[in-house]
This record gives sequence, C-alpha cells and structure tokens, in this order.
Amino acid sequence: MRILSLIIILINIPFLLSSQSIDKIEAIIGSEMVLTSEIESQYLQYLSQGYTKSDEVRCKIIDDLLFQNLLVHHAKLDSNIIVNNEDVSNELSKRISYFEQQLGSIEKVELYFKKSIDLIRQELTNIVKNQLYSQKMQSSITNSTKVTPAEVKFYFSKLKFDEIPFVEEQIELKQIVIKPKISDKQKDLIREKLNNFRNRVYNGEDFKVLAALYSDDPGTSNNGGELGFMNRGQLVAEFERAAFKLKDNEISEVIETKYGFHIIQMISRRGEEINVRHILLKPKVTSLSLKNAKDDISKIKLDLDSNLISFEDAIIKFSEDESKNNGGLLINPSTGSSKFTSEQLNPSVKYIVENMSINDISLPTLTNSENNEQSYRIVMLYAKTAAHQANIIDDYTNIQEFAINNKKQEAINNWISDNLSNTFVKLSDEFYSCEFYNKWIK
Repeated sequence: MRILSLIIILINIPFLLSSQSIDKIEAIIGSEMVLTSEIESQYLQYLSQGYTKSDEVRCKIIDDLLFQNLLVHHAKLDSNIIVNNEDVSNELSKRISYFEQQLGSIEKVELYFKKSIDLIRQELTNIVKNQLYSQKMQSSITNSTKVTPAEVKFYFSKLKFDEIPFVEEQIELKQIVIKPKISDKQKDLIREKLNNFRNRVYNGEDFKVLAALYSDDPGTSNNGGELGFMNRGQLVAEFERAAFKLKDNEISEVIETKYGFHIIQMISRRGEEINVRHILLKPKVTSLSLKNAKDDISKIKLDLDSNLISFEDAIIKFSEDESKNNGGLLINPSTGSSKFTSEQLNPSVKYIVENMSINDISLPTLTNSENNEQSYRIVMLYAKTAAHQANIIDDYTNIQEFAINNKKQEAINNWISDNLSNTFVKLSDEFYSCEFYNKWIK
C-alpha cells in the first residue's frame, strides 16, 4: 500500500548517513530530484531486511521516492502547508535522541557515523525538512478520512478469503508496580538547583545554554530545551497549566510532573499554540530506594502466593502506576487497546511474560519504562488470543483500521491522478523497464 511504503523512507536515515554520496540525478519530479545515493541507501535497507538483490527491488525504491517527492513538490506549492525552522529543529532533536538511545551516547553516535553531531544535524536538515513536507501533504489529503460501521462491514464483506487479514497472537496483561521512593531531601535539592538556574537566566545567562548543559531530557537538550509549537492537550497537565500562563521570556516556578522537575521559559505564542523551552531534572534513584521497593513488592508477592489477597485487590491497594486506574491493565500506546502483539511489548515486559500461561503471575522484576525509569513490577497474563484470520466480531477495531487505510489509499490515488498529469517527470533510461505502481512514464 502506498501510504505504508512511505514509512520505509522516513526511517532510513542511518543508512542514508552511512552510505557514500553519489550525486548522479536518477529522476526529476517537479522541482525535486532523486539521487543515486538515495536509491543505494534504500537498497541497503531492503537487503538488510532479507530481500535478495534484484532490479525489481530497485524499481520499487524509485517508485516510492518519486511518490515522496511528488508530495514534497506540491506541498511546497501549497500555501497552507508550512514547515518552519522550529518544526525541523524539533524533529532533528528527536532523531539525534533516538540515535543516542540506540547507540548509548552522543560520542558513540559520532563514532558510528564518523562525523561530528553538528555535521550530522547539518546533513539531516534538508532530508528532515522534505520528510515533514511529505508527511504534512499526505495528512492534508487523508486527515478527513473516516469510515462508518456500515462501510467497515461492507469492506470486510468484499474481501476474498486470502485477502482477510491475519491477526497475530495477542495478549492482555495486568500489573502491580512499585516505584523507588525519592526522598524529600532529594526533591528539595533539585528544586534548589532549578531555582538557581532560573535566577541565573534572569541575571543574564542564556536559558538555551543551561538546557543544553544540564537538562535530563535527551529529546530537547541538544536544541536548547525547545519543544516546538504545541497545542493544548499535547503536554502533561501540570506542565501545560504552568506553560500557558507564561508571558514572552517569562520563566515558570519549579513544576513537578511524572517525568521529574522542570522550569519552563516561554518563547512565543500564536493563538492557542505555544513554543517553550524547559530544563528537566530527574531525581536519581538510590540503591537503598531500589532495595526498599524490592522488599515492598516481594511482600506483596508472598501475600499473593498465600492467597491472602487477590491480584485485583493488590492492584487497588498497592500499585503506583497509572495502569491502576484501568484495573491494572496495560494499554498499548500504538492502538489505545489493552491487546499487545509480542513485538509491541516493552522489551523488559516481553522477557517476563514470554513463557507464561493464562493467570500466571510473574516474580517481582526490575524493569525500565518507556521513559527509562526503573520500577519493580509483578505481571499477570490476563488473556491470550490465538493467531487467527480476522472476523468482524472479534477484530472489528483491526478491520476498521484496514478499511480506513483502504479509503486513505483511494484518496491518495485520486490525488496522484489529479496532479501527476501537470507535473514534470523525467527518469533515467535504466528505469524505463520498471513496472511502477503509478504512471510516472508518460
């Protein structure tokens, strides 16, 4: 599906950076060009995924790149689609942060790519900008797409047997979480440190420099703590309340959220959107607090094993995670449901449950959250759904998603048909024999 093929392009930056630059132009579409180096980097990605070398793979790659560049070309012509420097800078920080998490440190990122972090950011800037243009253009084409229940049923009824989606095995989990306690003394020290930063800025120092040097938020520290423009509802409640009260250049009092402690500086406001910087400091978990958390959850496990308390009651009485409000059920951030495939699980949780049966309760285990915060948890395998071909009753949500994607694809196809006829396209001779998804060769 065309919508999905774009994802491959968007995640391919490591290969793009590590490939040798070859500046031959292989295709032109509108004002955009496709270079040999882009095709080769994509080719390496496909080969790493198990594809065999073939001209067919190269044809698919050029097909995808032409589609992306068609989106970019028309996005730049559309006055309603804007990609500003803040958008690019924010996305660059996310990419660099991702590389840092994967490789372990900024120094290891530089070593891997054999380039300074500044040079990496410089080389990525135009790539990221065009990707944002293509994303926004595609969103403008498809973001109003909806399907009614009748359309979902009709879509499913028209599927041939071999077209019915196959649903992987899915599981549902309940958990009891005990977090290491942070002492009041630790919290006071952090508040004092942030207040000191606040005073230093008001005395002439640059907030951006302090954020880059001291913030514990890897996603923004490289960008001076800047978040980029955010709407109401996109930030955690405590942070949002404080941020929206600020005037230009004003700095908030110290704010506590689930991520740690912050000070926030207002950069600018446009309507109900704000762009702010922040410095985040996370309390450090001590070995003593970890030991105490382990002791606490071990006592809970003994009570569970002795049938002195039910798992559900233990969740209500002891759990210190947001899942407590949902009866202990973990929620899949990708789907919003309580069902997970094996690949969708947090790696530390996946390790715990991989050999469990229904109603089994795990040993207390030290795990890392998505925010890299340590906690002890006990997990129950609450439910398991075997792999199967989808049906409209049990898998309505999945089928609805397929139906929406199908309708989005139709919208994309119609948009391409409307715009390709009046867009200049030129390809290298070697691609004229390709069987493209779209009629690039006129």
